Amino acid sequence: MGSLGTEPPNAFNSDPHNQTIEGKSEREKTIENWLPINSQRNAKWWYSSFHNVTAMVGAGVLGLPFSMADLGWGPGLTILFLSWIITLYTLWQMVEMHEMVPGKRFDRYHELGQHAFGEKLGLYIVVPQQLVVEVGVNIVYMVTGGASLRKFHDTVCPSCKNIKLTFFIMIFASAQFVLSHLPDFNSISGVSLVAAAMSFCYSTISWTASAHKGIQKDVHYGSKATTTSGSVFNFFNALGSIAFAYAGHNVVLEIQATIPSTPEKPSKGPMWRGVVVAYIVVALCYFPVAIIGYWVFGNEVKDNILISLEKPAWLIAMANFFVVLHVIGSYQIYAMPVFDMIESFLVKKLNFKPSTILRFLVRNLYVAFTMFIAITFPFFGGLLGFFGGFAFAPTTYFLPCIMWLVIYKPKRFSLSWWTNWICILLGVCIMILAPIGALRSIILEAKTYKFYS
Repeated sequence: MGSLGTEPPNAFNSDPHNQTIEGKSEREKTIENWLPINSQRNAKWWYSSFHNVTAMVGAGVLGLPFSMADLGWGPGLTILFLSWIITLYTLWQMVEMHEMVPGKRFDRYHELGQHAFGEKLGLYIVVPQQLVVEVGVNIVYMVTGGASLRKFHDTVCPSCKNIKLTFFIMIFASAQFVLSHLPDFNSISGVSLVAAAMSFCYSTISWTASAHKGIQKDVHYGSKATTTSGSVFNFFNALGSIAFAYAGHNVVLEIQATIPSTPEKPSKGPMWRGVVVAYIVVALCYFPVAIIGYWVFGNEVKDNILISLEKPAWLIAMANFFVVLHVIGSYQIYAMPVFDMIESFLVKKLNFKPSTILRFLVRNLYVAFTMFIAITFPFFGGLLGFFGGFAFAPTTYFLPCIMWLVIYKPKRFSLSWWTNWICILLGVCIMILAPIGALRSIILEAKTYKFYS
């Protein structure tokens, strides 16, 4: 493998990203220092906490009572708890694998994929899925940000003129046009801290306001659908929505890349501490919202719990405003790796000069693209399930397990071998079933939908 940090490891010498600093030319060092993921490595362990909370506790938490209504008490609680355990385990695997080769760091998900599956195949497996997740989340957050702004406006001023969702999405996007020019992960840590605090606040408001409201009259906990096929499809869609709620894995290596590391003090120590704190916060947000929201409203709960809560108006308005502030930060956490990929491609493969103008154009075009798609297809519930199953399940539930089996080769039928295979099987089930249910949900909504209304 080469001694620690002195000569580049044999694997992928052609990729300057995977070489140690000593083996790099001046141009490669300049590019490394310019790219957003690893331009600074001075983050503290608590940065990883609020980055992970911001990445994970997103719009998905507000849809959890709706998912519970589709799943029912038994399956709902089981899947919610199993997802928490499995995704914590796979997150631990990724933190461990970040520096498994001495003298080298896998700063990006696809670099780890390349180490596990080979240079070309690793890119083909990881990059499309990671892009679908990150771009998908950014589109859904555009819709969520716009919808929550509209709900805030309508709650504060019920007698005001009705304004189209399109305009609220544009207002939300205007904040992203400004914030997307923060250069790297460390520079968005303030935005991320505010977002993490907001996610805890609106989750708490959601379940406390529901508990205060009390169980509704004629509450039912059976399936919403009137037909068996409807119940089955809704069940599939709910699986994807829960997968969407645990999506932090797509940015975890990029977050860990910002933490300093030495052979004596590797980055996995502080990173894991941050992840554990983040997962405790996730549990405190997810479980009360899912359980109390479903308990109060039953199968009449809306796909966003805050829409089900009408009063007290000032509290619901505040919660919706907190959602807007949170998704502003969350959008940036998911956009940063996309900026890194596009900017890497332009400066490394197409030989563009690393410059402020290049960054300005790339990032503005990206924000404009996500805004346009969000305005065109604002199907919130269906989008969650579709993206959740299609790409989140692989990158979150089973891709880390496959990499672990390939790289560490645990003994057959050992505890590690069984654990990884069980996670893989459950993840594959979600990946296949969730998009089927979600696509049906999107088709049903699209029947009555008018474009740009």
